[in-house]
Amino acid sequence: MSIKIQKPITPSLRNLIQLKYKNLSKKPFLKKLLKIKKKSLGKNNTGQITMYHRGGGVKRKYRKIDFLRKKASTDIVISIEYDPNRTAHVAVIYNSIKKKYRYIIAPRFLKIGDIVKSGSIAEHKLGHSLELSNIAIGTFIHNISNKKDGKSLYVRTAGNFAKLIEKNINFCKILLTNTKILKIPSNCRAIIGKISNENNKLKTLGKAGRSRWLNKRPIIRGVAMNPVDHPHGGGEGKTSGGRPSVSPWGKLCKNSKKFKKYF
Repeated sequence: MSIKIQKPITPSLRNLIQLKYKNLSKKPFLKKLLKIKKKSLGKNNTGQITMYHRGGGVKRKYRKIDFLRKKASTDIVISIEYDPNRTAHVAVIYNSIKKKYRYIIAPRFLKIGDIVKSGSIAEHKLGHSLELSNIAIGTFIHNISNKKDGKSLYVRTAGNFAKLIEKNINFCKILLTNTKILKIPSNCRAIIGKISNENNKLKTLGKAGRSRWLNKRPIIRGVAMNPVDHPHGGGEGKTSGGRPSVSPWGKLCKNSKKFKKYF
């Protein structure tokens, strides 16, 4: 995957950096795996804003993804595609016994024609889904659940990975890229390998309009809002907010502990 830099003939192209996706399929392999996705625009059922700076964006269809492949199966990779709903690429796999197609998150270096397995029959290879107790220490993994037969919660974005650093009969310790250490049961599942599209962090949008295409609205300072919208809002003329910096819900933003190292 290579970087594409445009000739700066307009201001919006001057700082634009894109990626070339030559190895990806041009169109979705199966339309029956797609479904219409309705945007919430950052609001709840009563119309109140629950997440700021969301709204607009182009229409997308959601790819229903099987993150952990909990049941034992042997599948072949049919195609690797772009997914507008996430930064990582997705792969279509086919099970010849069940005659079933599925989407999965594509690991780095996965190719069309590769075999991916899950369950107790899976080996220690790229893209295979295993319980943590069956994975060797020092292996890079992604799509990690936090309980048996639970959902995939950790390490799902482009280029991301975690490392299995310790395990015993009951629990395993996993090192994340932000130096957090997860302690989760050994019967939880994960997939071997790093996630694809590792160059996604090199992209730049180049103009505000591209952010609007991605369902992102401008970020507004709290002191520029009304008092009903933010604790820093209101006042006559320009004010400093009158209190230590807080979130819209009153939580301290600065000089506060961000996260626990172990959890």
